[in-house]
Amino acid sequence: MCRSIKTLRDFENPASDEEVEAAALQFVRKISGYRQPSKANEETFNLAVDEVGEAARRLLDSLRPPAAVGAGR
Repeated sequence: MCRSIKTLRDFENPASDEEVEAAALQFVRKISGYRQPSKANEETFNLAVDEVGEAARRLLDSLRPPAAVGAGR
């Protein structure tokens, strides 16, 4: 699913807010089946994009970098 969403976890070059928002939009489009929602669904669609983006940003901000191989030895 969503093969074209790129990996945003990069500790040397953190994802920009625009990249996180674009990924959230693409994800919501995929699961909702809407490229562009109808007026009746626009508010709910946009709220979902915001919530997915916020969750993605929290995740990215909370992830720890991988431990260096052999660190502390």
